[in-house]
Amino acid sequence: MKIISGKYKGRILKGFDINGTRPTMDRVKESVFAMIQDYVKDSVILDLYSGTGNLGIEALSNGAKEAYLVDNNKVAIKTINENLRMLNINNQHVYKMNAKDILNEFLLNNKSFDIIFLDPPYQTEELDKSLTIINDNLKILSNNALIVCETELNIDYEKYNNLVIYKKRKYGVKNVTILKRS
Repeated sequence: MKIISGKYKGRILKGFDINGTRPTMDRVKESVFAMIQDYVKDSVILDLYSGTGNLGIEALSNGAKEAYLVDNNKVAIKTINENLRMLNINNQHVYKMNAKDILNEFLLNNKSFDIIFLDPPYQTEELDKSLTIINDNLKILSNNALIVCETELNIDYEKYNNLVIYKKRKYGVKNVTILKRS
C-alpha cells in the first residue's frame, strides 16, 4: 500500500495479514479520492474500521485538518500508530474501540465529521449497524458531510431515510457508495 497523492505521495504504508481484513486497493483509493477531492481539504475525517490507517492517512496527505482512526483490533492499532510515527503525523486521534461504542461516544461529545469512511470487514453486519446509528443521529455529520462505504454486498441504502446516494462505483466485487445527508 502506498499513499497515492498529496503531501506524503509515494510513501509506503506498513500493512498486516489478519484473516477477514483487506486494505483498499490503490486504484480504488485513487478513484474514491478523485470523487471526494473537493471535500477533503480542511475536513475532519472519521476512518472507522481503519485497519492500517490507509484512508485516513490519505485524507491527511491531501489536506484534511484532522483524522480520527478507529479499529477494535490491537494489531491494527499498532500498525496505525507505526504508520503515523513513520510519517510524523500529529493531527490525528487513534482509538481502539468497536464502531458502535465510538460512534455513541462521539455523539455524547457532540463530535461531527465532514467525511466518514466505512470499510468494515466483509460478510458482517457492521456497515448496516454503523449506517443505522449515523442515519438516526445526523448531528454526527457536518452539513455537507460525505459517508464513503466500501462493501462487497449490494446494500439497500434507501432504508436509511436521512441519507441519499451521492455517487456509486463498482470495482470487481467491491462496491463504493458515497452518501450525503438528504
